[in-house]
Amino acid sequence: MFSMATPSNSPMIVATILFNIAFLFLSLHPAEAQIGVCYGGNGNNLPSKQDVVNLYKSNQIGAMRMYAPDQTLQTALQGSGIKIILGVPNDNLQSLASDQSAANQWVQTNVVPYGSSIKYIAVGNEVHPSDQQASSVQPAMQNVLNALNSNGLGGQMKVSTSIDTTLITNSFPPSNGQFSDSSYITPIINFLKSNGSPLLVNIYPYFAYINNEGQIRLDYALFTASGTVANDPNNGLNYQNLFDALVDAVYAALGRADAHDIAIVVSESGWPSEGGDAATVDNAGTYYRNLISHVKQGTPLKQQGIETYLFAMFDENNKQGAPTEQHFGLFSPNQQPKYGQLNFN
Repeated sequence: MFSMATPSNSPMIVATILFNIAFLFLSLHPAEAQIGVCYGGNGNNLPSKQDVVNLYKSNQIGAMRMYAPDQTLQTALQGSGIKIILGVPNDNLQSLASDQSAANQWVQTNVVPYGSSIKYIAVGNEVHPSDQQASSVQPAMQNVLNALNSNGLGGQMKVSTSIDTTLITNSFPPSNGQFSDSSYITPIINFLKSNGSPLLVNIYPYFAYINNEGQIRLDYALFTASGTVANDPNNGLNYQNLFDALVDAVYAALGRADAHDIAIVVSESGWPSEGGDAATVDNAGTYYRNLISHVKQGTPLKQQGIETYLFAMFDENNKQGAPTEQHFGLFSPNQQPKYGQLNFN
């Protein structure tokens, strides 16, 4: 027989019901990863693709950035629960921009069979306004989206591009941030606004620090400063770390471009363990641990969690560029962690 709750026990019953509803909702709609890790693959001594997926799973890493399609890896990812940023390589941009059928084929081959695991498609990485592919970025984004829509996938994943912070000028104080070339970035921003897509941004306090060691303190770059290091006189916000200042400069640039509501996904951030100034195991471990815990709280300007992808999963001995480029891995190629047990949740 059903009886009405008395005033003394009704709050407890209501609380129990609400808890059960919340638990059921979370069970049916598990939270997606806030922290992901980039997989570059530029090495001749890396684990098999299945072992890579197993290492992500065993460390509870729920998201991966891939820089190009890899059908072996994408097949291994199916059913793993790991969500991915799938990259369109820069050398594909011009063909996808100029030919809708080429974009259709790219999506049919690289996206349709693996659609359930893809969260974002990054059309180009760190393309600059002076690059040959610059005029192709936004048209390629549009053609990829058209192809997704024709396959019923347009509402399932977001199309964006990944930029670096060299596109931002007047970055200090952060509120002065603006894009250096509006003719390049404006069509991209308009696309993101129209389609509810985030802007993917590679954020590297390490490079900002080594290029300005006379002006930037190491503890400010490593999240270890004990108090305010910089103040933005335009809005009164205080900055205790360089990562926040770099992200907020991008937010300010978006605001100046009338795109206040575009979210930022940090599509790369990392610190090398050897090969250059301040590149040590201690510094790198400190940076990654502090970054993981910090991004959950957001920045002084936008106090909300930031989806962030650590660069990178492994040291990559074939990576071109400065010596540090080969030493950004969280793991050695033998799958041993370089910085102890990191908590990726």
